[in-house]
Amino acid sequence: MVSFRRTVFLPLVLGVPLLCLLSIVNAEDPYHFFEWHVTYGTISPLGVPQQGILINGQFPGPEINCTSNNNIVVNVFNEIDEPLLLTWAGIQLRKNSWQDGTPATMCPILPGHNYTYQFQVKDQIGSYIYFPTTTLHRASGGIGMLKVHSRPLIPVPFDNPAEDHAILLGDWYNKGHKTLKRILDSGRSIGKPDGIQINGKSNKVGDVAVEPLITMEAGKTYRLRVCNVGMRLSVNFRIQDHAMKLVEMEGSHTVQNEYDSMDIHVGQCMSILVTADQSPKDYYFVASSRFFKQVITSVATIRYANGNGPASRQIPLPPPENSVGIAWSINQFRSFRWNLTASAARPNPQGSYHYGKINITRTIKLSNSRQVVDGKLRFAVNGVSHVDGETPLKLAEYYGKADQVFKYDLVKDEAEQGEKVVVAPSVKNATFRNFVEIIFENHEKTIQTWHLDGYSFFAVAIEPGTWTPEKRQNYNLLDAVSRHTIQVYPNSWAAIMTTLDNAGMWNLRSDMKERAYLGQQFYFSVVSPALSLRDEYNLPAKQELCGIVKDLPMLALYT
Repeated sequence: MVSFRRTVFLPLVLGVPLLCLLSIVNAEDPYHFFEWHVTYGTISPLGVPQQGILINGQFPGPEINCTSNNNIVVNVFNEIDEPLLLTWAGIQLRKNSWQDGTPATMCPILPGHNYTYQFQVKDQIGSYIYFPTTTLHRASGGIGMLKVHSRPLIPVPFDNPAEDHAILLGDWYNKGHKTLKRILDSGRSIGKPDGIQINGKSNKVGDVAVEPLITMEAGKTYRLRVCNVGMRLSVNFRIQDHAMKLVEMEGSHTVQNEYDSMDIHVGQCMSILVTADQSPKDYYFVASSRFFKQVITSVATIRYANGNGPASRQIPLPPPENSVGIAWSINQFRSFRWNLTASAARPNPQGSYHYGKINITRTIKLSNSRQVVDGKLRFAVNGVSHVDGETPLKLAEYYGKADQVFKYDLVKDEAEQGEKVVVAPSVKNATFRNFVEIIFENHEKTIQTWHLDGYSFFAVAIEPGTWTPEKRQNYNLLDAVSRHTIQVYPNSWAAIMTTLDNAGMWNLRSDMKERAYLGQQFYFSVVSPALSLRDEYNLPAKQELCGIVKDLPMLALYT
């Protein structure tokens, strides 16, 4: 029997997994309480039984359904044999990087222990994912969706759908996270994935007796929230004979264009509306890899209620590959626009946040690279390959011991040619409330996806070639989508703009897990000079301490 040391901020009613156990409505926004047990269990995403990571016995894990400004309390019991952390990708955790679930901000939940995450989905709506950040756990599961709905009195720019479905898809490895970790630790790449899973399953055209992904009624419209939770591959998805209307992307309502197929890159989420307007029978939801030597395809069945007939074996073709496919995908990116007329949670409502008129105070150019260091594979950002240590970097900084754990600003604002790769914890100083421009340059032959914790940013441009200041004339400075991920195509660049107004320590990382694990990430340290609770919360009173701060007294630095 596993013994647990309980760490609970607020009372929990035990024994009812997954479901919201209680809502409190008073002067604060409502609270939602969840209790999650993280265990191993047998799963078969590609038809091959393997050890997976389950939450409350589920893969994918339970959904969190909440409303803008709700407070979320998740008591996580770690019942696997390794330390564990979960992150809430895209949830900005205003003033509260203590709950971000990255190795630089929190001590891990040890086996047989539990930790209670508590955070607010402040001024946000949309579709997000959670997943483990520790080692290669994400390769075995522990993933799920977090849906943030608009408040009832806030109009949404489309009619309520008949149903709202989560679709978590992405590449998958049959080896399991422990084997993949050993491969990376030995200095090798984990290689190509074994297939693509869709909500924990993989089917081929013609498979019989397949449980449907969704059952639709003729004439009704459905919302599908699609997220790429894979390890490395971009994916294109499409639905036989059905148009897809894009309505939301990573927390922003979009201009409602229709598409026959959509590219979705690792870590990204989007919402589409699909209307059941075809002959009542089965249709295939198709997902296939992009920008990869071998095209990997998986299908799921969308079934019409009272339909008659199997799906056609003639599935819709994917977009082109190579340079033509990259141009196709860039053009699709350029078609994504922020819906400025929609009411929603945003910095300033009704589209009055004119980011294109704000003066840029700092430009940061980041270049990813593949390296061999001491005979082992590493990935770097501007010549620095990040490693995690025993002491979370945020805790070291908070206790005034940063100089014992890491050096600031190893990553320069621009890559320096010819320098030897530095393997070390990587933290970059940033000025509170500065408006910054970040340029991602990809000189490699593989596509990249980047994610920034703690913020949304305006994805203003993606182009082939090399960035120069003159390229700013091509930026979308009016209605770029506000989001938290950006893809960078081979031999291309991407530009984002954001205000660093969320104090804390925030991870900027490759969303390709192999690359992040082997160093393609760093942290922004954003400190408010006022040291005020107005800008950042103090270290939570029940927070675990570890590393060189393990036995130090709890501090409350901010007033």
